[in-house]
Amino acid sequence: MFAEAEWNDGAEGPARARSGPRGVPEGPGRPAPAAAAGKRRRRRLPGDCAAEPGRDGEPARKRPGERRQAARRRAAAEDGGPAGSGEPRAEREAQQSGQRPDRDASAELPGALGTGAAGGEPAGRLSRRRRRNKQKNQRRQQDEPRAGPGGEQGAGPGVPEPPGLGAAPSGRSAALRARMEERLLAARFRYINQQLYTSTSREAAQLFQTDPEAFEIYHRGFAQQVGRWPENPVHRIIRYLRRRPASLVVADFGCGDCKIASSVRNKVHSFDLVPLSPLVTVCDMAKVPLVDESVDIAVFCLALMGTNLQEILEEANRVLKQGGTLMVAEVASRFEDIRAFVNAMAQLGFKSVSKDLSSAFFHLLEFAKTGPPRRHHRPAPGLRLRPCLYKRR
Repeated sequence: MFAEAEWNDGAEGPARARSGPRGVPEGPGRPAPAAAAGKRRRRRLPGDCAAEPGRDGEPARKRPGERRQAARRRAAAEDGGPAGSGEPRAEREAQQSGQRPDRDASAELPGALGTGAAGGEPAGRLSRRRRRNKQKNQRRQQDEPRAGPGGEQGAGPGVPEPPGLGAAPSGRSAALRARMEERLLAARFRYINQQLYTSTSREAAQLFQTDPEAFEIYHRGFAQQVGRWPENPVHRIIRYLRRRPASLVVADFGCGDCKIASSVRNKVHSFDLVPLSPLVTVCDMAKVPLVDESVDIAVFCLALMGTNLQEILEEANRVLKQGGTLMVAEVASRFEDIRAFVNAMAQLGFKSVSKDLSSAFFHLLEFAKTGPPRRHHRPAPGLRLRPCLYKRR
């Protein structure tokens, strides 16, 4: 049906020329296969392959990436390093010497000023001008002396030593010594306090005569204990005396630092075992140097100590005038039975006038002298008070 044309080796090809790959006609205008392969190789490796001449001996145009890499190679060559390393000379020298190169904040922080984002360089790289400034700063830092006054590397002469480091050990030792001394004083105060409440007034007087410093330690510890109370009972007694006539004579048993004598206009006889003030008369509280019925008011402010409590109260009855006032302020925990104590005071010639039990720390009692003791030198039941022993802290 169809006639097949006979093949002729010497004849010319068909009238339509055969097309090459992708429709590119073969002929003198088509590039050689070797040149096309070289162009493809340069496209794949633009930084490693040198630019080869194109057609007619003209130099091939460089792509934008090739221009940037060529600029980096020139900058590295100017710095003295190998092409493509991108390391400044100062950093290479620091690495060779074993020191850690200093990096400014612009190289550490992503997106900071100094990166090549605006100039087309990748983030983290410096421009040529900034790289030179960085190298100058590094050389300037290397030229500055880094050794301190003692020759040790670290803080230079312009960096002051942190204050207080040299004095810290002495300050800590002084604080430790102060705490130990405070504990020793507290322990000695507890011992003296126990001796006062478990011995007679005569034995307490002998104790402080042989060791006058013991009374100062006791008075200091006593003031610290009372200072923690919301109110000092001596202030209550001072307010009471200020409401009374200034002509009344007062006898202060166990006066301490003579707070009452220095706060009222009345004449005050101040008695204690050790003179903390020139106004103090040193004596035994059971034997005061006063004549009978010579005072109007007798005061015991936290001073009912000793096992011979009855003798001390009988001495107060002796020096008080008939109808005179006896003020007693004592620690609340010492009273076993307040009613039994009032009944015992009645047997010693004192009538209860008022009782102030509002404070949780001390009780304030007021008595009036009705006559001499009815049980002279005989024990009065109910007069016993608990010893005021402080707990160990």
